[in-house]
Amino acid sequence: MKNYIFTSESVTEGHPDKICDMIADSIVDAALEQDPYSNMAVEATIKDDFVLIYGEANTKAKLDYEKIALDTIRKIGYNEDYHVTVVVNQQSPEIHNAVNADDHIGAGDQGIMFGYACDESKEYMPLPIYYAHLLARRLTKVRRAHPDVLGPDGKTQVSVEYENDEIKRIDTIVVSTQHAADVTQEQVRELVMNEVIKPSIDPKLLDENTKYLINPSGSFVVGGSFGDSGTTGRKIVCDTYGGRGHIGGGCFSSKDPTKVDRSAAYYTRYVAKSIVANHLARRAEVQVAYAIGKSEPVSICVDTFGTGAKSDEEILDIVKKNFNFNVGNIIKELDLRRPIYRKTSCYGHFGDPQFPWEQIKTLSE
Repeated sequence: MKNYIFTSESVTEGHPDKICDMIADSIVDAALEQDPYSNMAVEATIKDDFVLIYGEANTKAKLDYEKIALDTIRKIGYNEDYHVTVVVNQQSPEIHNAVNADDHIGAGDQGIMFGYACDESKEYMPLPIYYAHLLARRLTKVRRAHPDVLGPDGKTQVSVEYENDEIKRIDTIVVSTQHAADVTQEQVRELVMNEVIKPSIDPKLLDENTKYLINPSGSFVVGGSFGDSGTTGRKIVCDTYGGRGHIGGGCFSSKDPTKVDRSAAYYTRYVAKSIVANHLARRAEVQVAYAIGKSEPVSICVDTFGTGAKSDEEILDIVKKNFNFNVGNIIKELDLRRPIYRKTSCYGHFGDPQFPWEQIKTLSE
């Protein structure tokens, strides 16, 4: 299709799934802060006032899982009393020994990972997810400035119209936000329009036919874990490219960098972004696959969707000359054994220049 509308969504940190992602990554950070060689796979589930922390860990760190969870929930903005149950066991010695061999670092699991980049935004992200995240971040900022009006839970959605495969306009913007019981929908709509949407969206992309749906379901007083359940890793489309390109299927949050679901997905983004930034293509997707315990990938694939300045085979050769997909190198090159993951847990893992995988490498041919 050359003429179409493509939609992506984002959610705020008060969404129940994102509460769990932030808890999980706060645990990863706490472990890496004390022991950079921690092997972590500790997740969370939340419903009403019940929080379950569960998974596997192999770390020298002393972790107070309950405190980390409760502190995270408080920082997000929920003040109810929560009860935490912890079921965390030692990582399987078979997996631990395969990953942490004497002569190499092996992949923490088998799987496929994808990285994607395009020239639709200054951060080389697809425009629908770029604006969906921008709105979600802005909604959280406005909510914190108006805590008596808005609540922590919220969602955003942006539909971009393309003509001849080029951005034409924004067709629809959807924002749903939790709010106080004594606030009218008119107050919510006015606040969201004036302080969230207008400061975030380029007016050149808006026209008289752009549709604004603010709290389209009406009242949204009950939110967070009391409105829905949440679990780590359920927002992988929000976390990646908003449905553009492919997703590998494995989530990021809760995992230490030996888990290639996370580290190799970051590395393939680094590669794809460098391809586009070096003007080798307008769009690029990089796929890599690993076998558990093995440090080298079993396959690498590049697809530029017909936008390449060279053939995909030639670009793949350039990639292999400039990048090293060895698991140990990925961890070292991107400096991943440090507590940086809580910051990734909301508003997408890609597009934020503070992260090392968002740097651009000058490629030699």
